[in-house]
Amino acid sequence: MTKILLVEDNEMNRDMLSRRLSRRGFDVLIAENGKVGVELAESQKPDLILMDMSLPVMDGWEATRRIKANPLTSGIPVIALTAHAMASDREMALEAGCDDYDSKPVDLPQLVRKIEQLLAI
Repeated sequence: MTKILLVEDNEMNRDMLSRRLSRRGFDVLIAENGKVGVELAESQKPDLILMDMSLPVMDGWEATRRIKANPLTSGIPVIALTAHAMASDREMALEAGCDDYDSKPVDLPQLVRKIEQLLAI
């Protein structure tokens, strides 16, 4: 089963997205801040990470940079999730090491397509 790490601090977004992804057959791990996200990425080795960029403790930009700088986790695809939909936000996410970008509110069919493309499933 494909394991996805969802790093999201908003409880409503986290619950909704994790339930919808689980119904699609994904095993969803959850982190409520960037620091825990980095730790879970290393200990659980998910197949893909969905990273909110506006997080407490450590933001998604820094968490992604740390994940991509670590040889143990650098190969894990990261999709940035953010309410910021400006072109510069997409560029910033890619510069931080994200493999793709999606804006909130999440369009689940579009997000699943991106997940499948990155994982070639």
